[in-house]
Amino acid sequence: MTPSAVALSQQRTFLRLWRSLAPHLGTDRDLPLRIQRLLGRRAFGARDRRVYRELLYTALRYRPWIEETAARDEARALAAVAWLAADVPALRSFRAATIPDWPPLPAEMAERARHLEVTGELLPAWFRSHCPAAFVPPNLEALHRRAPLWIRLQTDQPDIVAGEFTARGWTWQPSPVWPEAWNVQAEADLTTAAAYREGRIEIQDLGSQLVLASAPIPSGGRWLDACAGAGGKTLQLARLVGGNGQVDAHDIRAAALAELRRRADRAGLANITVLTDAPRRADYDGVLVDAPCSGSGTWRRAPHLKWSTSPADVAAHAARQLALLDRFGGLVRPGALLVYATCSLSRRENQDVVASFLARRPGFAVVPPARAFAGVVDEFGLTLLPAAHDSDGFFVAPLRRAA
Repeated sequence: MTPSAVALSQQRTFLRLWRSLAPHLGTDRDLPLRIQRLLGRRAFGARDRRVYRELLYTALRYRPWIEETAARDEARALAAVAWLAADVPALRSFRAATIPDWPPLPAEMAERARHLEVTGELLPAWFRSHCPAAFVPPNLEALHRRAPLWIRLQTDQPDIVAGEFTARGWTWQPSPVWPEAWNVQAEADLTTAAAYREGRIEIQDLGSQLVLASAPIPSGGRWLDACAGAGGKTLQLARLVGGNGQVDAHDIRAAALAELRRRADRAGLANITVLTDAPRRADYDGVLVDAPCSGSGTWRRAPHLKWSTSPADVAAHAARQLALLDRFGGLVRPGALLVYATCSLSRRENQDVVASFLARRPGFAVVPPARAFAGVVDEFGLTLLPAAHDSDGFFVAPLRRAA
């Protein structure tokens, strides 16, 4: 079967885009913005953007394989990308023209895939000591799958959301471990939905939702979300503490807090206060430190981070994380809870940071999670690995201050 003119043009365009990104793959932590700008040109329509974005992110996930193959034969590299990419509608004509015998994988590719999985070459070698579990099935495969689209219900009337999704022809599946999380199994622009505009849903990965679901957070009380960002966990925390509770949200980024305000207003959550200045209270009933991190738990969603993150970056994050725990741990009242979380799978940012904090602040102790969600529990906290529930990877440590 001879590829169509459209498919040939797409193949050439993808290779051109990939070559233009090559000099930046190991250094640019803002690569998604670079890709967005490349695809923002008038030459690309909406469908083209979906095709090239999917192909580029697939190539990033499997970068060692694609680069090695492209150096010998770009046509084989194209076939590998087409085979490895998710089976989404936008790619079906491209795949049919590029590898008409799909889904069977040619023998040489199958052998190379097995080799890469066994050796762990699809992850940075230095990361093996940080998280050995990432290098073996099923987590290795999970870290290289296209991330599913998860939403969090922000309503006590899920039937309204279900009705709209059904009317739009969108399919979904509630998580068996956390029914408030739905896996939307359609190529859906959720921002066009009334449920989104009215604040009934938020786009939030299941693993992110399980961080707070796993912590023993009671209703009521006053909480601080110390590194709130745009507020994904702030909004969830506000629902968990309920109408009798209050959440103060703080971040050093003004733009993120502005987005948080918009989301809180959209959701009609009146129990959130945005703090533009440093928190002044020292008697919070709970403090969440969802710390900035290397993001290794999100490598399938942000595969460029695999290649632009170094051990020195991880060490710098760990130092900052410990400083944040020191700073905000002092705002927890005696007997209350300090929840430390990251979207990293590196023990340097997780268990090691908690151990250092406990050595400096013996008045705190790790408490068991309220629910483990099939995660790995050790003396320092809970690790949620990607394969357990097809989510990003997270770490959470609930720490209680002595009364």
